[in-house]
Amino acid sequence: MTRLATLDDFPAGALAGRRVFVRVDFNVPIVDGRVLDATRLEKALPTLRELQAGGARLILASHRGRPKGQPDPAFSLAPVAEALAELIEAPVAFASDCVGPAADDVVQALGDGDLCLLENLRFHAGEKGNEPEFGAALAELAEVFVNDAFGTAHRAHASVVGVAAHLPKKAAGRLLAREVEVLGALLGEPRRPFVAVVGGAKIAGKADTLLNLLPRLDVLALGGGMANTFLAAQGYDLAASLVEEDRVELAGEILALAAARGTEILLPDEVVVTDDFANPGKVETVAVGSIPAGTLAVDVGPAFCRRLAGVLAEAGTVFWNGPLGVFEKEAFAAGTLAVAASLADSSAYTIVGGGETVAAAKLAGVADRLGHISTGGGASLELLAGKALPGVAALEVSS
Repeated sequence: MTRLATLDDFPAGALAGRRVFVRVDFNVPIVDGRVLDATRLEKALPTLRELQAGGARLILASHRGRPKGQPDPAFSLAPVAEALAELIEAPVAFASDCVGPAADDVVQALGDGDLCLLENLRFHAGEKGNEPEFGAALAELAEVFVNDAFGTAHRAHASVVGVAAHLPKKAAGRLLAREVEVLGALLGEPRRPFVAVVGGAKIAGKADTLLNLLPRLDVLALGGGMANTFLAAQGYDLAASLVEEDRVELAGEILALAAARGTEILLPDEVVVTDDFANPGKVETVAVGSIPAGTLAVDVGPAFCRRLAGVLAEAGTVFWNGPLGVFEKEAFAAGTLAVAASLADSSAYTIVGGGETVAAAKLAGVADRLGHISTGGGASLELLAGKALPGVAALEVSS
């Protein structure tokens, strides 16, 4: 039997004076040298403060953006070091590289409780390629490995699995451990009724999650572009709407499995359509069986939102991943915002998948009224699909 190693595995004082490599997820938006959204930094604070208080010497490492394996000033983490210093109210030294002399010098200068942030891991191709030499070079900086970056736990990158292979003293940070606990509970015995609200543009990337969750669900509510493909599987003409033609058969199979299992499927009975996505001249709500030729569905209609609100009011547990319309445009955001509000009003324990869903919850102003907001969209979907996450497996120890 194995279990996830956590910070609880280190006795009090065990990390004092020890160099601890902490993989964090500081992939944040930066404009004009300033961090626009510090949520990911804030989420890391409990782990960092706990390690600080224990006298550890913290070496923080993260990726940011897609710099294609070579240095690119546009993706530097230097502004993140400044923002983190303000949040944690302590100096954060910055290393101009994540390996080599530039990193060594900064790490060797750390005292107990001090922090440094290494430059973007993806400035080296060895990070995404999980090259053994790069993983070993990162590991040489430290004596202990802590992974608190759930958002990258589904990636077998050097800083996620390579470092862990070289440092036997390792653990999940508080954030990663909590993510695994909360999301894993959905595959156990969640409080019922158990409802999943799944949206977004496509089925692709979510099919395995839907199939793994389906036997456990009482209700599966579908919206967004992916709902179009399910409606097409029921024989509806979606006109110019996005439909994954190569997934229509799969959608039909999922509908049939749900029917056999007794899981209720909630699909839009009306949708908001427009004649032009970029420059809409006409926006109207129509029944799914009466979508005008040449128009495309861009949001769920109010009748569907009312039906879903009733389901959510009676739910015990809700998992939400993916917006129900093109919420980035105000004219097409009503459905997503209405569902977010219904979730906030529900007494159910609500878990929100990362990425766009978190942005939608924040736009609706309800993020602080939801049970758990995941920091990893892709990682959460893979975990709920029943797949082993490399970053989690690397932290498992014999129980």
